[in-house]
Amino acid sequence: MAPGQASDGPDPQERGEATRDGVISSLGWDALKSRVANCTDCKLRAGCTQTVFGVGGERAQWMLIGEAPGADEDRLGEPFVGQAGKLLDNMLAAIGLRRGENAYIANVLKCRPPGNRNPEPDEVAACSPYLRRQIAVIQPKLILALGRFAVQTLLETDASIGSLRGRTHSYAGVPLVVTYHPAYLLRNPPDKAKAWADLRFAMQTVASLG
Repeated sequence: MAPGQASDGPDPQERGEATRDGVISSLGWDALKSRVANCTDCKLRAGCTQTVFGVGGERAQWMLIGEAPGADEDRLGEPFVGQAGKLLDNMLAAIGLRRGENAYIANVLKCRPPGNRNPEPDEVAACSPYLRRQIAVIQPKLILALGRFAVQTLLETDASIGSLRGRTHSYAGVPLVVTYHPAYLLRNPPDKAKAWADLRFAMQTVASLG
């Protein structure tokens, strides 16, 4: 290409990202798990104990998505453990759901950010193809987004959870309902009533889908 001549195609980095996304989008479940377990595509893997893929059945009708693993999740390799996990399990039980059975639980990120800091854009970009592939394989009827970061990341918005509650949104072609993160509810017990209203709305949404 002559000096000063503009390129007609994507740059090498864009081509590499497109190739990576294409490979991930074609993986089966076991291959996807293996790819995540061995992923070093962002800096987080070097600082965490293990990746946290998710937990639940491959054909779960509900998929719950949080932000990222914390210290307990990093240690145990499962999302939403500890006190927040217990509260989430109780919330699910109240509407007839159970982790590992008819509800699949995952996070936007598969690795714990150091010090539980907010995930950075390049980390989200590296992990997003994994989450999209999980959704494509599971084909849930509904996604329940848990907490501000997950909600704003999935919906690509800066809007507050309060302004997004009570409406059906969409991510990767799947209806999405927002609610508060269980850890937030532990710190703000009065908002548990709002979370219960969100769960009832989510149930109504699923029922309307047939």
